[in-house]
Amino acid sequence: MTTDVILGLLWRSFWETIWMTAASGLLSLVIGLPLGLAIVVTGRGGIAEQPAINSVLAALVNGFRAVPFVILLIALIPLTRLIVGTALGTTAAIVPLTIAAIPYYARIAEVSLREVDRGLIDAVRAMGGNRWTIIREVLVPEAMPGIVAGFTVTLVTLIGASAMAGTIGGGGLGDLAIRYGYQRFETGVMIAVVIVLIILVCGMQWLGDRLANRLDRR
Repeated sequence: MTTDVILGLLWRSFWETIWMTAASGLLSLVIGLPLGLAIVVTGRGGIAEQPAINSVLAALVNGFRAVPFVILLIALIPLTRLIVGTALGTTAAIVPLTIAAIPYYARIAEVSLREVDRGLIDAVRAMGGNRWTIIREVLVPEAMPGIVAGFTVTLVTLIGASAMAGTIGGGGLGDLAIRYGYQRFETGVMIAVVIVLIILVCGMQWLGDRLANRLDRR
């Protein structure tokens, strides 16, 4: 296989991985953050304590997190076909990636939100602030560095999961490594994929850390 062909395959697979990671990452942020917030505010001592709701949400999150991604990938094939129309390709891989990432990020966001100083919440309450004011002005802004850092970790995890999705034809760098690097014994392709993944992960982590540090008010 010539260098030009390898570079072409790498370029296409790179953008497929970016597409899968970005789409599932955005959905996990949009759904996972409110879910984590709901677990915190309805939990014991929360600003809207609801033990029954909290137990249901926690059970759902724990249930999905307990399933290994490879099993989830296969188990969700009927749902993926229902939503996308096919179980193969990069767009199809977004469905299991998103469902796996939502509970993962929800727990990370929950940890960050629980670390917010209780004194700040009590101070806003004392000034007449309602629940939405506390969420908007205290919980989310104060937890933002942790939320961003957790989202970065989620994106890095999704890159690894997207590579795993290549085992069932999900496309991206994982699919390239399996089809050419492993099945066709193209060692150069395998090495190139590993290098690209390392650069991608390191670059994403660096950007996420920089943003989290800028948002840190301490």
